[in-house]
This record gives sequence, structure tokens and C-alpha cells, in this order.
Amino acid sequence: MQDNTQPAQGAAQEASPTPGQPAAAASAATGPVATPAATQEQVAQAVGRDFGSYDKDGDGRLDATEFAAWMGALRKAAEPNFQPGSAEAATWANQAFASADTDKSASVNKQELTVFLTPKQPG
Repeated sequence: MQDNTQPAQGAAQEASPTPGQPAAAASAATGPVATPAATQEQVAQAVGRDFGSYDKDGDGRLDATEFAAWMGALRKAAEPNFQPGSAEAATWANQAFASADTDKSASVNKQELTVFLTPKQPG
């Protein structure tokens, strides 16, 4: 049984998402280290569970600020030395947002986020 009381930052545990190489989302954590999700279905479950925590205005989409907050929390969980408020973090978050916003609507919906966070299979 999943522990859904974990904070949203448990949604991913791999290195930072960058355009073309998004982080893998993780299934619900039962301890300090989450198991990375390997399939789009697992990522979709994590996104569905945690999306509302970051969609502050409840419109069903993440704007750049909401997206940056979530991705910053995920990267901080994976890289404790990461500084979410730094200039480097802002540049990184903007690049990640541009990559995730595939329809160029200036927002990221659940489907776009799921695709962005799903590990890419080599080959």
C-alpha cells in the first residue's frame, strides 16, 4: 500500500531534468530514498498524486513559477547541494520549462509533465 502522506518532492529522485534528459519520477516513498519510476504509468501516478500541491491557482496547469517550484524541490531532493533560489537554478528551471511545455502554451499540463519526467529509453 502506498504512503500518500509523503511530500510532493518524493515524485522524482534522479539527477536534474534538463531539456532532452528529464528526471525519472518516483513512486511514493516509504523512506528517505524513493525508488525511481521506470514507466510512464508510474510517472503518471506520481504526477496525478502530487500535481495539486504545486498547482497553486488550481487551474490544472503549472505556470513557470509553479513548475520551477516543483522541479527545484525534486532536484534538491536528488542533489542536496542544489540551491533553488540561485541564478543557475532559475536558468535551469527556465530551460526545463521550455522543454516540458511542448505545446508552447506558457503552461505545463499533467500530460506534458508526465512525458517530461518519464525516463527515456536508450536506443
